[in-house]
Amino acid sequence: MSLLEIDELEVGFDTEAGLVRAVDGVSLSVERGRTLGLVGESGCGKSVTAASVLRLVPVPPGRYLGGAIRFDSADILSMRRDVLPEIRGRDIAMVFQDPMTALNPVFTIGRQLREVLALRFGLAHGAARERSAAMLGAIGIPDPMTRLDQYPHELSGGMKQRVMIAMALLCRPRLLIADEPTTALDVTVQAQILHLIRELQRESETSVLFITHDMGVIAEMCDTVAVMYAGRVVERGSVVDVFERPRHPYTHGLLASLPRPGRARKSALATIEGTVPSMLAPPRGCRFAARCTHHRQLDPGSAQRCLDVDPRLPPDGDHPVACHFPLTASTIDRETA
Repeated sequence: MSLLEIDELEVGFDTEAGLVRAVDGVSLSVERGRTLGLVGESGCGKSVTAASVLRLVPVPPGRYLGGAIRFDSADILSMRRDVLPEIRGRDIAMVFQDPMTALNPVFTIGRQLREVLALRFGLAHGAARERSAAMLGAIGIPDPMTRLDQYPHELSGGMKQRVMIAMALLCRPRLLIADEPTTALDVTVQAQILHLIRELQRESETSVLFITHDMGVIAEMCDTVAVMYAGRVVERGSVVDVFERPRHPYTHGLLASLPRPGRARKSALATIEGTVPSMLAPPRGCRFAARCTHHRQLDPGSAQRCLDVDPRLPPDGDHPVACHFPLTASTIDRETA
């Protein structure tokens, strides 16, 4: 059963040039106690989708144009604003992508962590300080009691990121949204954070929406994965199915660009040529067609369909794909030969 359901979400931003549809009909679900990975290149709408779950998109210039976001069957987009603070932090917590702007520069780390515990659990100063220090230690911050008395500017970028992760995990939320949570961390600390999130899931059956560019982290952490491109989900399925049998040419391009064991050191990594289309005026047909090597291999009639008809992701199925001519093992072998 799903804890979070996003149904045909549409989010736009008003600009001087016109309306930019950053999220254009996205549908996702996160099951209880499971992890959904959301992957795609910068600008595809991942972070806007995540911020929309907590209704954090600034209005204006942002606008919720359509769709629904249901958390435990309650529609977040139709909730009264005075109800939202009861959900944020306690039921749904988020690790933001940029720790430099997420922490308040005029308050100590300890005060910001204690405030979370005081508001959500009513903990006294001493108990909140002990729990905050314990969480900082759990995510690999040395001498946590000293760090509690420091200000954000006294910490490195990686330290700030770990503080943000600690703040999100303090309340043991039912849903954790992690937006590139390990980007600024070295490999050893990254492993600690991922282990801590898995432990939280085992103990509390926390659901996780994990946003990252790192396909290796997706493979390690996630049960299912959704691939976004130009404001839409273009492929969705179990991690095993998507990684071993990618059906969308964009997904195949992402996976082909990864370094692999046995690949010659001097051999060039595969790349996806071209750029993402403007969301001010997206193409009429498939948004990936101009960059798609599979499209260039089709006969003229089929290729024209890609340019004229917009492929949409089927609502049902174990491994749906938004492509008129999904890849198969034989087409992949033929095109890479």
